[in-house]
Amino acid sequence: MKTSMIIEMVGYAGSVLVLVAFLMTSVVRLRIVNSIGSLIFAVYALIIHSYPTAIMNFCLVLINIHYLRGLKNKGDNYELICVEAGDRFLDYMLNHYREDIEKCFPGIRMELQEVNRAYIVCCSTAPAGVMLGREEGGVLDIMLDYSTPAYRDCSIGEYLLARLPEKGIRTLRYAGPVQNHREYLSKMGFALQDGVYRREL
Repeated sequence: MKTSMIIEMVGYAGSVLVLVAFLMTSVVRLRIVNSIGSLIFAVYALIIHSYPTAIMNFCLVLINIHYLRGLKNKGDNYELICVEAGDRFLDYMLNHYREDIEKCFPGIRMELQEVNRAYIVCCSTAPAGVMLGREEGGVLDIMLDYSTPAYRDCSIGEYLLARLPEKGIRTLRYAGPVQNHREYLSKMGFALQDGVYRREL
């Protein structure tokens, strides 16, 4: 294979990654993939001596890194709001994200009449997540633990694990759909016991 063809392939690879990044709903993944694509394209630009293009792409990498660091620390901007099961804004969120919730948790059944703990997590006033469950004796049986697409990076889960003990919750249990949820449960420290995922706080 000719060197010129290899160089062109590097340029195409960088371009494809930059474009693919903008198809992602997760802000974190978008910026990571965009950074990789921009870095590859910057190297390509240096090879062909297109220095303005190289400088622009290196700057994009730095900008992405800056925002990724901010996203890593965005837990400082989260706010936990306790609401009732029939809260109008909660109903709006559940209806607005119903299709995505059903996609994330195929076959989910939310018996809202059984919910006695409902939490909305906001990030700088924007709704970012919802947790619904039934609590008894400090044990919360989770019916829904949902993050909106832009905040699906586990930071809301970490925030909830830190805040829920303040609400008198010592143990979390989850027995809902897990086919798209196992990796998240593992990252959050849940352990499978007798068919139920459990996490002590």
